[in-house]
Amino acid sequence: MFIDHMGLVSLIPPIIAVILAILTKNVIVSLFSGVYIGVLILVGGRPFEATMEVIGNFIFPQVADSYNAAVLVLLFFIGGFVALMEKSGGGAALASGALKYINTRAKAQISAWFGGIIIFFSDLGTPLIVGPVFEKIFDKAKISREKLAWIIDSTSSPVAVLIPFIGWGVYIMGLIKKEFELLNINTSEFSTLIQVIPFQFYALLTVSMVPLVALTKLDFGPMAKAENRVQQTGNLYWPESRPLRKPEGVEEITKNGHAVLIWLPLLVLFITLFGLLISFGFPFEPVPGNEFRVSLSAAYLFAALSIVVLMIIYKVKKFGEIIDIYTTGMQKMVYVAVTLVLAWSLGKVINEMGTAGFIVEAMKGNVPSFIIPAILFLVGAGMSLASGTSWGTFAIMLPIAIPMAVGLDAHLLVCIGAVLSGGIFGDHCSPISDTTILSSTGAGTDHIDHVKTQFPYALINGSIALIGFVVAGITGSAFTLILTIVLLIAAVFVLSKIHTRKHSERVEL
Repeated sequence: MFIDHMGLVSLIPPIIAVILAILTKNVIVSLFSGVYIGVLILVGGRPFEATMEVIGNFIFPQVADSYNAAVLVLLFFIGGFVALMEKSGGGAALASGALKYINTRAKAQISAWFGGIIIFFSDLGTPLIVGPVFEKIFDKAKISREKLAWIIDSTSSPVAVLIPFIGWGVYIMGLIKKEFELLNINTSEFSTLIQVIPFQFYALLTVSMVPLVALTKLDFGPMAKAENRVQQTGNLYWPESRPLRKPEGVEEITKNGHAVLIWLPLLVLFITLFGLLISFGFPFEPVPGNEFRVSLSAAYLFAALSIVVLMIIYKVKKFGEIIDIYTTGMQKMVYVAVTLVLAWSLGKVINEMGTAGFIVEAMKGNVPSFIIPAILFLVGAGMSLASGTSWGTFAIMLPIAIPMAVGLDAHLLVCIGAVLSGGIFGDHCSPISDTTILSSTGAGTDHIDHVKTQFPYALINGSIALIGFVVAGITGSAFTLILTIVLLIAAVFVLSKIHTRKHSERVEL
């Protein structure tokens, strides 16, 4: 299938993008550098011509493409809506409304977990909304701040990547669609992403682990030590800990917020979206990509209008301030839009250089196809852990992984799930990830303490996910998810027993 390629040289653009992502922690710089170097090679090393080619034949066409333009517009609608939701105070009010029902340690942890899932529309908003609301509840129940940080971190990006109709899903579908077009795959990117969900092992394991640990009290590693510290001494921190500064104004937001500012706009969003999709034959018929994007844009617009009306009725903000919040939220999506355009451009460069073709040719007959998902997961996990960026990992890895899956006859859905899982692994536990830092901030805990207590849990989920991708690479079955859940339960039980035994031996001594 893949014939023309430039050999080892074709690996230079993605490798440069990966290295710079790790060194600079800047996705835009990394992607642009990969694009420019690739085009420079394509034009024979002429810098001026390469610059003109990058702008005129790689970036401009991506923005001018009707599909790409629709995705970018949709992202702006989402950005405005999310900003309104975060500033309305409704999330804190909704979470605090459940506090009167919390009278046990398990309920406190499950409630924080559920609160994080409810705030699915904003991975960065979850830690700063849920954390401050529950920190005093956790203190009263003698649950460590490290545990709170882990819970809100586990319900930020691991939840967001599972929702196909928020910014994460739109971004990922944009990357998938481009590769499908190049490979002449006539499958909806929306239906593809839905089918990939059971193969997002790491995210699903991470979200599942919270209630498992909360209900069974099976803590292990540094987290168990932190829990023992709080329960035995009442100390919130270790003597050497330096908690990050807590967000300000949380009590006022909770006091003046109204839960209806969250649930009603989301209800409007769902009713509008699925009402429009049903008119196109969903779920019995595949919905064309353009109709899906229009429906989603309309849903976010109507949901934003509903929250604007509610904020005015409840006097949360003045009309001018509300509009400023909405437009500021749209402006925040410029970074995402630029990232996506550069990701599309890098994909085009990689395609013209035949990078995937070279990899397929090199691996065919030497590497069994069933192991490809596991390899993609490990590479993605390493990259995201070192760079702290999942979106950058997706942008670099998907244009390589999808053609690889097709060329090596590996299970396509499993390979896409492996890339997404690898990216989320780093986003979830890297000390330089924005969600990891915000989770430490939201929980009011020391950042290093959060990383140290969370990493063993993440490593367990990552190891089980790796096993899952080997099995799924062989079977291609979504039922592999059941195996990973069983392994998770077994691992948590065994590790907690080992920790308890060691703790008992130290006490006896």
